[in-house]
Amino acid sequence: MKTVGLISDTHIPARAKAIPHRIYEIFQDAYVIVHAGDLTRLSVLEELEQMAPVVAVHGNMDSRKVKEKLPEINSLDVYKWKIGVTHSINFLKRTSKLRNLHKHLGREQDRQVFVSGHTHRPSIKYKNGMLLINPGSATNPIPPFLTRSSVALLRITKKDIEPVIVNL
Repeated sequence: MKTVGLISDTHIPARAKAIPHRIYEIFQDAYVIVHAGDLTRLSVLEELEQMAPVVAVHGNMDSRKVKEKLPEINSLDVYKWKIGVTHSINFLKRTSKLRNLHKHLGREQDRQVFVSGHTHRPSIKYKNGMLLINPGSATNPIPPFLTRSSVALLRITKKDIEPVIVNL
């Protein structure tokens, strides 16, 4: 089994000075970490890379330097699972982005996972044969009275994926 750590919307240093210490505990066995954007500074990548390799995308609040370094859509394979990531996607209104995602992932794959952020709200859904997961915000849930800071884990085997939201 391989564990993938999912994180998004860290907004460092505007919303937090650093990655919360608890995340180091949660991601301690991570094979790879996926950041779904709104890091705001590249130093966040360096901090995460101390735990595991990082696959990341830029978000709407990221600095110009982050946007120049990171793509809008990224992906990785774990076993035969294709995992795609982008910061924000609205499946009902932005069908061109969904088509872009399918093209990027290779729609012939029947095992697909898609990670996004932006809403600051954690969620796990299944749509059109895809697992859609948003880890929420690690530092700034919106609205804070309805949800807590969170990250997520994907526990992956060759045959199955178990998505888990972890409240901080």
